[in-house]
Amino acid sequence: MSETMSGTAGALVKLRAARTRLVLERPFLGALALHLPLTPSRRCRTVATDARAFYFNPDYIDSLSFAESQFVLAHEALHCALLHFDRARQRIRRRWDRACDYAVNQLLVDDGMQRPPGALLDASYRGLAAEEIYPLLDPERGEAPFDEHWFGPSTEGALHGGATAARETPVSVDPEFLEAHRDGFDEVLTRATMLAPTGTLATLWRDRMAASGIEAASAGRLGSVFRTVLDALLQPRLPWRALLARFLMTLARDDYSFQRRSRREGPAILPGLASGGVTLALALDTSGSISPQDFGDFLAEVDALKGQVRARVTLLACDTELVPGAPWRFEAWEPLALPPGLGGGGGTRFTPVFDWLAEEPARPDALLYFTDALGEFPPLAPSYPVLWLVKGNAPVPWGERVQLN
Repeated sequence: MSETMSGTAGALVKLRAARTRLVLERPFLGALALHLPLTPSRRCRTVATDARAFYFNPDYIDSLSFAESQFVLAHEALHCALLHFDRARQRIRRRWDRACDYAVNQLLVDDGMQRPPGALLDASYRGLAAEEIYPLLDPERGEAPFDEHWFGPSTEGALHGGATAARETPVSVDPEFLEAHRDGFDEVLTRATMLAPTGTLATLWRDRMAASGIEAASAGRLGSVFRTVLDALLQPRLPWRALLARFLMTLARDDYSFQRRSRREGPAILPGLASGGVTLALALDTSGSISPQDFGDFLAEVDALKGQVRARVTLLACDTELVPGAPWRFEAWEPLALPPGLGGGGGTRFTPVFDWLAEEPARPDALLYFTDALGEFPPLAPSYPVLWLVKGNAPVPWGERVQLN
């Protein structure tokens, strides 16, 4: 046996043992990893996936500890299960790959797994999806994932001599490939996966994610980290604009009333439409963490919706104290506009906004606060509903939180 073949055989034995241990210790991740046939490839520097197979460089696997081998198997399986190959859309490929790795690595580390050297990790991204991490990344940084993502239009190298793995035209699957890399899998399922276009792959992996999660949960072996992920994937969060619209629609005062009308209309009590406007408070965090462009986008979205609920808007801006010139008031028919020369740039305190509203003769129907949520909160929630539109990963102590990224 040649040295190359010996190295490949040794790497396969190591990976199969690591995968078996993964199935026993972490059945959710192990079940996902079982859907990726182990495929040696000198084309990749470390490990890679195209959502069809697990590709590995034997020399790299040989350099890893047993625990790190488990990590890389789970890492590639999660890329597939989280549909990272199907969610990139028009994002810049290199930056998207970094965002995906930050998301996956944090999940695995939180689950107690040992990451290999070079695996990207930043605890400030904990709890964020790749789409939420992406805009927070510096596009100029040269960091790169430890693995290779062989999906998307710019894929170089993959199944059968470097063909693009994510192409929509099915690749050919010869019997030798199935025999060498089936690795104990059902031949029909393996062939179907290899031939599936990207859209079909997404459906396959979504089903696999659900099935693996339900099976692990029923056995009491699904950790809280992945329970949250599974819930988010199977019940995706709506975009912040949709959540904002839903919140404002709940404030609408158009409803049917059975209040007795004038005697001239007769003795019958018939339903009539009772209408009323909404008093809405908007607060902008001007501490410097949010750009004027972000403010403009937020106000434009509220402006497009406020006419539907006939909202009279009071606009406030605050860092450690209210910005001079605040408040600015807009009637339901007046377009919202960002005040010129909006100041700020200091620290962040939310209490001045709530203190000012408490002094008003009438409380608002709701407050929308646009912020990074890094600041001093009032100890108690007010009597009116508060919607925090948060750019970043910080939590809020009360109110309804909507992720803005």
